[in-house]
Amino acid sequence: MKKFNKMFIVLLVVIAGTFVLANILINTDEKVSGRPYRVEIERVCKTMQDGSEPDLSDCKYVTAVKKIDTSESFYETNSDYVIRSVDGQLYRIEYNTSASDTSSSRLAVNLSLALLSAVVILVFMYIRHFLIKPFNRFSSVPYDLSKGKLTQPLEENKSKYFGKFVWGVNMLRENILEQKQNELELLKEKQTLILSISHDIKTPLSAIKLYSKAMSKGIYTDKEKIIETAKNIDKNADDIEKFVTQLTRSASEDFLHIEVNMSEFYLSELVDEIANHYSPQLSDRHTEFSVDEYINCILSGDLGRSTEVLKNLMDNAIKYGDGKYIRIGITEEDGCKLICVANSGCSLPEGEMLKIFDSFWRGSNSQGKSGSGLGLYICRQLMLKMNGDIFAEQNDGEMRITAVFPKA
Repeated sequence: MKKFNKMFIVLLVVIAGTFVLANILINTDEKVSGRPYRVEIERVCKTMQDGSEPDLSDCKYVTAVKKIDTSESFYETNSDYVIRSVDGQLYRIEYNTSASDTSSSRLAVNLSLALLSAVVILVFMYIRHFLIKPFNRFSSVPYDLSKGKLTQPLEENKSKYFGKFVWGVNMLRENILEQKQNELELLKEKQTLILSISHDIKTPLSAIKLYSKAMSKGIYTDKEKIIETAKNIDKNADDIEKFVTQLTRSASEDFLHIEVNMSEFYLSELVDEIANHYSPQLSDRHTEFSVDEYINCILSGDLGRSTEVLKNLMDNAIKYGDGKYIRIGITEEDGCKLICVANSGCSLPEGEMLKIFDSFWRGSNSQGKSGSGLGLYICRQLMLKMNGDIFAEQNDGEMRITAVFPKA
């Protein structure tokens, strides 16, 4: 805001300087032009010296030419005049200086500058009131969100410039707050489960320790008792293994809070979004990009989440392919639309294909490339939540990942 105020002050100085400069130029023009009516008077006199009658219709300043008669008082006139002698005859040449008056021009210039200055000032004031001032209020929002200040929503703004921005920031704040609460709930459940399983493990573990201590001290001498003790140890070990399996399953289950809003959308909306987003990028990379012809239809699912899935597949094709081509194929099967993203240059070993949709798993071809191993996992979770599916295959150096979308 301070910088804008400085700019506004500079603008006022420039406007004032423009007014001063314009008036100086007008005054200079007056001085340079001098008294133009004198030039016209001399021209009229030369015409009379040549024996011709002066044509006053072409004169801008001279209004009359009269011979001086001593019988009349030629000094009484309302006009400015000069006395000139032409061939021994005195003439009174009347002229009007109002034609050379620049006061009207000065007024017109100053009014024009004043109007223009008023418009510029009003525009600056409008920008300050409706753009700079509201934005200055919002400037601390990203910092507050990064520091976890999520409880205070932004006040609704009637401005057409920031209404959608305020709504979006409030939606972001609510989503972050909701995710934080979900994470806390999930963490609470995980902690409760771990404590519960830890407590349950203690019982069979204590039993195993007692049995092993008794056997090491030779308390059990009967062969049948030793066999029974070994069986009890094996049973308690199985219980511990069961608890560990339960703990592992809990750690690997859906740890991401993924939501979809089921609705209906046109296939063309989804395909056009992907094509428009990636065509310029792939063109710059000199990668051949094509989309198969298809018959438009209505799909069931979440358009935003469906776009997220295909963008993830496209990003993987760009990252792990050799850049020769990427093709989007669209087919239909059993009431579903199958959208396949195929790219050249697949270098993933065949034995790793079954793991590509696992969480936190990255293939051997990912060395030196950034990633978390969650992209395809999230894609699969989204497709399952939208009653669809996703699968991958490779053939002759081509990777093909197909997302199955149910038709509405």
